[in-house]
Amino acid sequence: MRWAGVWIVLCACGPSTQASGAEARSPVAKSAAAAAVTAQASADAGSHPSAQPRVTLMPPGADAVSVRVEIARAEDQRRRGLMFRTQLGEDAGMIFLFERPQHLTFWMRNTEIPLDMIFIEPSMRVLGIVENAEPRTDTSRSVPGESQYVLEVNAGFSRRHGLGPGTVVGFEGIALP
Repeated sequence: MRWAGVWIVLCACGPSTQASGAEARSPVAKSAAAAAVTAQASADAGSHPSAQPRVTLMPPGADAVSVRVEIARAEDQRRRGLMFRTQLGEDAGMIFLFERPQHLTFWMRNTEIPLDMIFIEPSMRVLGIVENAEPRTDTSRSVPGESQYVLEVNAGFSRRHGLGPGTVVGFEGIALP
C-alpha cells in the first residue's frame, strides 16, 4: 500500500468562519453538493471506480484502523460538511483538506449526529481530537495549534480505537493539495 501522506479533517459542518446559506437547505443544492463530493472522490481515487478513498490511523500499541472517506476539498464542500446527515457508517467519515496549515475551528450547525473531529498536522500526525461534538450547535470547536486536515467520524470512534495526539495518519486514493 502506498501512502501519499497523512492529513485528517473532522468536521460536521465546516469551519466556523463560514456562514451556512439558504442554498445549503435546498434539496437541489443538497443533491448537487453530494454529486460534487462523489465526483471529487472518484477523481481522487484514480481510474478505478471501485477504489474508495481511505484514511488509515495507526495508534501506537494498537491495531491500525481504516476509514472510508468522502472528501471536502472545495470551500462549499467544507462549509457543508456532514450537515443534514442522519447516519454515518461505522467505518465512514469525511476528510477536510486545506491548502496550508492553520488554526482550524469547526461547528456543528445543521449536523444531526454527534461526531469526533480529528485534527491532523502536515506531518501526518494527529494534533488533537474533539470528542463527541454535540450536534445542532454553533459552538466553536478546535484544538491548540495548526492543522491542515480534519477527519470527522462518529462520536466514540477515537476512544474505541485508542487514537490520540501523535497517532500516525495515512491517505489512500486522496490527492493532497
